[in-house]
Amino acid sequence: MSVVIKEVTSKKELKKFVKFNIELYKGNPYHVPGLIEEEMVTLDKKKNPAFEVCDAIYFLAYKDGKVVGRIAGMINRRSNETWNQKHARFGFVDFIDDIEVVDALFGAVEKWAKEQGMDALHGPMGFTDMDHEGMLIEGFDQIGTMATIYNYPYYPKQMERMGYTKDQDWHEFKIYIPDGVPEKHLRIGEIVKKKYGLKVMKFKNAKSIMPYAQKVVRAVIRLRTSDSKADRLLHQYVHSDASLRPGDAYRP
Repeated sequence: MSVVIKEVTSKKELKKFVKFNIELYKGNPYHVPGLIEEEMVTLDKKKNPAFEVCDAIYFLAYKDGKVVGRIAGMINRRSNETWNQKHARFGFVDFIDDIEVVDALFGAVEKWAKEQGMDALHGPMGFTDMDHEGMLIEGFDQIGTMATIYNYPYYPKQMERMGYTKDQDWHEFKIYIPDGVPEKHLRIGEIVKKKYGLKVMKFKNAKSIMPYAQKVVRAVIRLRTSDSKADRLLHQYVHSDASLRPGDAYRP
């Protein structure tokens, strides 16, 4: 049976989109699944402030009535304006090792990108740099990290088959944590605390953390935007159950 591509248009379909990644990697000891509700918020055009500067479309691939692939097409208008380019992005991409499925998924996103007036498609990327990016090409026997994407070895092979070329390499390094903090580091820590009047805070619950968390979030936002916009974005962050990451609305 041929592959059927359907645009995601309902919350029920969006949940299928999110859960496919979990189903595809079920039993894989190296894949670390995302939180379903967090992924739902990230992809929700009404809840993620990134959509102030982004457009997106989501597709599911079906074969024999079963979901066999997913892909998102995105355009970050602010990024394109900043870099004077017409680039669309693909991301949140997963698929079984099937040429017909892969070609149908990417064909749908490429067609959408052209219809939006874009002249290039790159990824895997998210709406902003605060989302997961990249495709694993080595180290498939290592547990995925929170900042990167884990994928099967056949993903990059399928990309090369379609004619996509690698833009650059990103390297990860594993740091082994010792059983105890070295004495030298403890001494340095004490010197720094005394010099700058610092102290270690311990919290008993999430509520007691929030006043400090808000200050940290605002400081991060102010690094890249104006004070007035920082206040607005902080308000969005605080009133979204902290599900929205503070960078989603301002970083291309």
